[in-house]
Amino acid sequence: MQGSATVARIYRYPVKGLSPEPLDRTTLAPGQTVPLDRAYAIENGASGFDPAAPAYFPKQRFLMLMRNERLARLATHLEEATHTLTIKQDGSTVLQGDLRSASGRTAIEQFFARFCSDELRGPPKILHASGHSFSDVARKVVSIINLASVADLADAIGAPVDPLRFRANLYVDGWPAWREFELLDQELAIGSAVRLRPVKRIVRCAATNVDPSTGVRDLTIPATLMQRYGHADCGIYAEVIAGGPIAAGDSIGPM
Repeated sequence: MQGSATVARIYRYPVKGLSPEPLDRTTLAPGQTVPLDRAYAIENGASGFDPAAPAYFPKQRFLMLMRNERLARLATHLEEATHTLTIKQDGSTVLQGDLRSASGRTAIEQFFARFCSDELRGPPKILHASGHSFSDVARKVVSIINLASVADLADAIGAPVDPLRFRANLYVDGWPAWREFELLDQELAIGSAVRLRPVKRIVRCAATNVDPSTGVRDLTIPATLMQRYGHADCGIYAEVIAGGPIAAGDSIGPM
């Protein structure tokens, strides 16, 4: 492997638009996302989503940070074994609900009906389909952010930039800034077994302007990217082509 670096952090986002969950390790499968990544979404008005025939829908159909920045004021956690979602606000637990049960989903939906009442186009509804991911793109991918690129962007802005603004699955330490764009259509190795193929640059939206800890829109990241670099891209999507376990600290680099 040449130009190896390290997977510094691993995250999944079990409910689209809600809190990231750090992982020490996980297992990737060919053609799949990080397990449980965007496994649920909260419908904002009737979307037409059919769990019996799940299909890609644009993120505007769901509650999401690009338009609903108040979501960042909540701290949420999904218990993997039971699919119980815990919602905390201002450090206190306000609700727990089993997303696999009708009563649990109803309780969560009623909470968001109150919390986002002035931003809803219809009753919020918890959506899920086995094996489906409510990703921002139609193909099943893993998103990767180069921490050096975030640092370079922070220098351009003149203010700290929390990498979690980019809601990636893998954060890489050790690549030069913007090296990730040179890796498209190459093969990346994580550790000794896992192989990824980067397929697309990630175009950033206004969600990255939101501070992930306060919910305040305090930066202009897409505009700064355009002004400084001539594009609004930061990070890459990659398809898993050979699966296996990965862990924080594993090497990552082109074959």
